[in-house]
Amino acid sequence: MIYVLVGAFLLFLAMGVPIAYILGLVALIGISQLDSISMITVVQKMFTGLNSFTLLAVPLFILAANIMNRAKISEKLIRFCNGIVGRFPGGLAYANVMVSMLFAGISGSSQADTAGIGSILIPAMEKEGYSQETAVGVTAASSTVGVIIPPSIPMVVYSSVVGASIGALFLGGVVPGILIGLGQMIVIFIGNRKYHYPKQEPMTFKEFLKLAVKCLPPVLTPVIIIGGVIGGICTATESAAIACIYATILGVFVFKSLGIKDIKPLLYDTLRTSATSLLALATANALGQLLSYYNVGMAVQEIFVQYFPYKWEFLLAVIAFYLFLGTFMDAIPAMILFVPVLMPVASAFGISAVQLGLIIVITLAVGQVTPPYGLCLLIAGRISGMSVQKSFMAVIPYIMVSVIVVVLVAFAPDIAFAIPKMFKPEWF
Repeated sequence: MIYVLVGAFLLFLAMGVPIAYILGLVALIGISQLDSISMITVVQKMFTGLNSFTLLAVPLFILAANIMNRAKISEKLIRFCNGIVGRFPGGLAYANVMVSMLFAGISGSSQADTAGIGSILIPAMEKEGYSQETAVGVTAASSTVGVIIPPSIPMVVYSSVVGASIGALFLGGVVPGILIGLGQMIVIFIGNRKYHYPKQEPMTFKEFLKLAVKCLPPVLTPVIIIGGVIGGICTATESAAIACIYATILGVFVFKSLGIKDIKPLLYDTLRTSATSLLALATANALGQLLSYYNVGMAVQEIFVQYFPYKWEFLLAVIAFYLFLGTFMDAIPAMILFVPVLMPVASAFGISAVQLGLIIVITLAVGQVTPPYGLCLLIAGRISGMSVQKSFMAVIPYIMVSVIVVVLVAFAPDIAFAIPKMFKPEWF
């Protein structure tokens, strides 16, 4: 029966069925053939998988990101970053990376970053003379930082799966996220030597200072979110709600760019995006019940124990495993299905839940720009009108940066956790 289910999974995947539906259909088919498990189990597992206060942070962070986009706050962040680096050759590309890092501290979602920032910067870069490949590559790759620099929706899900401290995960993601952003800027710098990217007229100090004052309130959003969680003032879910309220205040009263007419499309976009992520989480829980019946988890665990007996082999295997999963599966089901299997093995090697979580989140972030699933790649390519094949070739140099950083987190965690240890050494 297990071979039939694998065949059904691959068939649905080849047909282009969304991964959330694939997981649910495979679970439904498998459980329907078992006399010992009632069909109602599918619905029960889907419900219990979502019955978590922590997971309420997912739609709230998505709502905060949509409010920022709808209120055109992201446009102000773009102008602010462009004011810092626009005078240098390749300035708009550098600004693209910088604003993704800032926006990451607000949204926790890579797709929201790609859609919101890409719709502005990809046409702007192409108009300035950047190639389609550069515009799409920089935008898609930099948006993956959205799930690494806190807050992060995958980190929230991971925390709910293994019970790891969400504050520790948020703090742990800061340094790797910054390193990836800086690494992507180095790739742009190297590309500039060959392609001679354009630069812009420098902004006067008075203009920049005025813009910086306007952009200070949205830039403080991640400080409020992360500070509240780390300081024990609020949970991740409560901080997400605060982010929504704060973003609304900025849009309505400070920038006056958000009105009553925006409520309906804002809620619709939030519900649609949230439903996609949460449905995948729910169906992954249902499939997990089926996999436990066939002891698939134990089989996977035995493979890791038997064929990767050393810590360094295990770490490389986890990175390779999730790089593969990320090509066709969203981060949420990939964690729901296999993190509970890998965590006991990781603990036996002395790998903390926080370190394993960061490795998995960063690795799965690469999946956002690797076909056939790569949603960020598809969104950026669609904005530019470029094929998936050309888009993927453009993003490869930036993928290598993420791979280097995740290897660094795996084998030199003290570097990645140096700053977080200053604030909360007991978490690391």
